[in-house]
Amino acid sequence: MKVTGFTFIRNAVVNDYPAKEAILSVLPLCDEFVVALGNSIDETAELIKSIHSDKIRIINTAWNDSIREGGKVFADETNKALAAISDDTDWMIYIQGDEAIHEDYLPVIKQEMESELSNKNVEALLLKYRHFYASYDYLAESRRWYRREVRIIKNLPGVSSYRDAQGFRIDDRKLKVKLIDAYVYHYGWVKPPKGLQGKVRNFNQFYQTEEWIEENYPVQETYDMHNADRLVHFKGTHPKVIQARIEAANWKFEKDLSKETPKMNFRRRVLQKIEDLTGLRLFEYRNYKIVK
Repeated sequence: MKVTGFTFIRNAVVNDYPAKEAILSVLPLCDEFVVALGNSIDETAELIKSIHSDKIRIINTAWNDSIREGGKVFADETNKALAAISDDTDWMIYIQGDEAIHEDYLPVIKQEMESELSNKNVEALLLKYRHFYASYDYLAESRRWYRREVRIIKNLPGVSSYRDAQGFRIDDRKLKVKLIDAYVYHYGWVKPPKGLQGKVRNFNQFYQTEEWIEENYPVQETYDMHNADRLVHFKGTHPKVIQARIEAANWKFEKDLSKETPKMNFRRRVLQKIEDLTGLRLFEYRNYKIVK
C-alpha cells in the first residue's frame, strides 16, 4: 500500500500558518509528500525546505490572483498538487496549511486505509474536526463550522478538489466515504484580535472585491470574538508537532465566552439545541455520501 500526502501553501510565514507542523503531523503515514509551493512574498520556501525528509517533493506554482470566485484558486492549487501524485499511489492524504492530525490517530488512520483498500464501495475516509479559536485553549462550536471533511482519498480517476478546496469529488459526483474515529485539528483561527482581523481581510481577497473588504472589514485592532457562536475549554492534548508553537505563543485569550449567551438567531439556537441533545445536525451540508 503506497500513501502520498499533498498540500498547497503560500505566504505561510506572514500569515502565521503552521504549515511545517501540518506536513510533519501526517508524514509518518506517507511514502512521499507533494507540496504545491506558491509564489510567496516571505520565507515559506525556506520553511518547507527545512523539513529534512527525502519524502518531500516540491512543485513550484504561481497563483492566479485575479480569481475571486468563491475561493476557486484554492481548489486550483490543490489540483496542481493532485496532478503531481505518482500513478502507483493507493491512498492520498490531504492536509491544509493550518491543520494537523494528532499522533494518537495515526494508527487508526493506517488501519482504516489497510482494511478499506480493496473495498470498492469506499472511495474516501471522512475525518472529524476540532476547530480551535482565539487561543489553543478553546474550541469553537457552531453549526456554521463544518464538523467533518474528506481528507483521505483513494487515487481514483477523475478525483479533483471541489469549490474552495474544502472537499473532493469524482467528475462532479460526491465521494462515497467511511466516517472514521479520527480528528483533524484546525488552527487557522488561533490568533489575537489583530491577527484574526488580518486573517479575515487576507482570506476574503480570494472571495470578494477590495471595495467589499474595505467596507466590511476595515483595518482595525479589534475583532468580534463571538464569530464562533460559543467557545468551550479544550481539555485534551495537542499534537506533539505543534507543542513548540504553543509554548512560543505570546497570546492568551482571557475572556471566557463559554459562560456567555451565544449570539444566535432563533432558528440556529433551536437546531443547536437539537444537536446538543441528540448529536444530530439537521440540514447539514455534506459534500460526500456516507456509505459505511
